[in-house]
Amino acid sequence: MKINDHAPVLPYQANTQRYGNMPYRRVGNSGVQFPALSLGLWHNFGEHDNFSNARAMLRTAFDLGITHFDLANNYGPPYGSAESTFGRLMTTDFSHYRDELFISSKAGYDMWPGPYGVGGSRKYLVSSLNQSLKRMGLDYVDLFYHHCPDDETPIEETVGALDSIVRQGKALYVGISNYNAEQTRQALNLFNQLGTPCLVHQVRYSMFDRAAEQQLMPLLDDKGVGLITFSPLAQGLLSDRYLNGIPKDSRAANSKSYLQQDSVSQHLSQIKLLHLLAQARGQSLSQMALAWILDKPEVSSVLIGASSPQQLIDNANAIANLSFSEQELQSIGEILGQ
Repeated sequence: MKINDHAPVLPYQANTQRYGNMPYRRVGNSGVQFPALSLGLWHNFGEHDNFSNARAMLRTAFDLGITHFDLANNYGPPYGSAESTFGRLMTTDFSHYRDELFISSKAGYDMWPGPYGVGGSRKYLVSSLNQSLKRMGLDYVDLFYHHCPDDETPIEETVGALDSIVRQGKALYVGISNYNAEQTRQALNLFNQLGTPCLVHQVRYSMFDRAAEQQLMPLLDDKGVGLITFSPLAQGLLSDRYLNGIPKDSRAANSKSYLQQDSVSQHLSQIKLLHLLAQARGQSLSQMALAWILDKPEVSSVLIGASSPQQLIDNANAIANLSFSEQELQSIGEILGQ
């Protein structure tokens, strides 16, 4: 993390009007409400990122009414550094606001070498959460996820570990992420047997990735489990970034990025048509893409990332127009069907 400790930093006082505009939505059948937009710390909070920018983004988010910050053990890079950055900012800026924040972390993907640093075993999940709490300087997280299914660990062990984490007071709620519909059904049955409800499922979902609509979203809705979506802009495809080609400093131009140039070419005609429709609504394409997800009643919140406070503000302005006419929805459906 690039830090200039000589730069004066004024004490943080949160915006007194922070709850005036952001809608909050019930998470499944629980008593918890999430902001319509939540902030994910996957990118731009690592050791090599600018600390002042990370601080400004977190402050901006909370001032906008974004109360849910989402992390994972391996966010960075390097692994763990996003939680360390967040922990420092919790101490300096947000300690007085702890009870107004809903903080989540996850474990499942690889974190450290050896057989105990990946998967869904009780050993890994408990050890990883203990490390995460230490890095963030917290006594507990509000929500702890199993980040991905593990076919080599009995699901009974994984769910049992999450249940015990709640009973130990290390997490108030637990959830799952990246589970398919059948894996989710099995997990929910086990949670019910143990008496610890699964609060929410974190799912990849966007205009360009609608697989969850087939089985998973109806299942979660039927079982009263919340749904929070990630990658809502399809790694930046659903933005104005690629309307005129692939910029040299874009994700698609980076060979190490998840977004490949072929994906841009494949979706370019749709991106241009969606952009025109968004303009007619008085929104950017990114804002319309976020609003389109929030139009789904099953969705509790949409996780967004940001590289700057201004980008965060721009995307948060999606909440200014969350209504769609039947004609707009039909037009979007026709474009996405191409």
